[in-house]
Amino acid sequence: MNGAGNDFVMVDNREGNLTLSRETIERLCDRHRGIGADGLLALEPAVGSADFRMRYYNSDGGEAEMCGNGARCFARFTHRLAGPRERISFETQAGVITASFIGDQVRLAMSQPKDLKLNHPIEIKNDAESGMNKDCGGASQSIKQVVHSINTGVPHAVMIVPDIEIVPVQKLGAAIRFHPDFAPKGTNANFIQASDPQTITIRTYERGVEAKTLACGTGVTASAIIFHELTGANSPVSVRVRGGDCLEVGFEMESGVYTNVTLTGPADFVFDGEIAL
Repeated sequence: MNGAGNDFVMVDNREGNLTLSRETIERLCDRHRGIGADGLLALEPAVGSADFRMRYYNSDGGEAEMCGNGARCFARFTHRLAGPRERISFETQAGVITASFIGDQVRLAMSQPKDLKLNHPIEIKNDAESGMNKDCGGASQSIKQVVHSINTGVPHAVMIVPDIEIVPVQKLGAAIRFHPDFAPKGTNANFIQASDPQTITIRTYERGVEAKTLACGTGVTASAIIFHELTGANSPVSVRVRGGDCLEVGFEMESGVYTNVTLTGPADFVFDGEIAL
């Protein structure tokens, strides 16, 4: 499946008979020797009172707390396997997520954002910022960049840029992702540019994938909230991802706290198949 170009291997593990080791997941997500995906999603029975449990693994085999695009795909996956319903709930490491269906779109009720921090200066080497290696002699110099950060299920750093098309997402994203200020777990890195007062364009470097991806749902949510913080943009904020789709982030603000945060966008089936493990 894919959600706005962010693609996933989906597996039904309600019976608990699949052993998903880190090596197995990494091989399944390998685009040359496996199926190929940004991550893997496993459908499992709920531990608590939710309908299901969602397990999300990045393409490196490591389990992550949450994935917004993956959660929309997960919702439609359960819709197909367990029968249609207006609303479903499922457990994630970031809390219980609720999904509803609007035609071919899925709307997620996201967990409450936390750890908001604006205007955080970090030092990044010039070679990472420019995307060029300084191997002609002399030490690389560092420059200060201002980032904003928030946790929307997983941690995200957001940088406002004047021209999204020339940002060295792979180099600069990796420099932010592994920056000591975000240790020990690191962060995802997002770069945004305003298209109009209610719309932003985004490019993302994803932790665990360790590469730029076509979309990241929690990154879209984080960037929309940061955009609201910096500009006062009204809800909902439209976010155009690299894959070409436009996602919508809704929210309310009560006493300085974000509530009723939603993420709406597509979740599409690509193909079904079998693979020998």
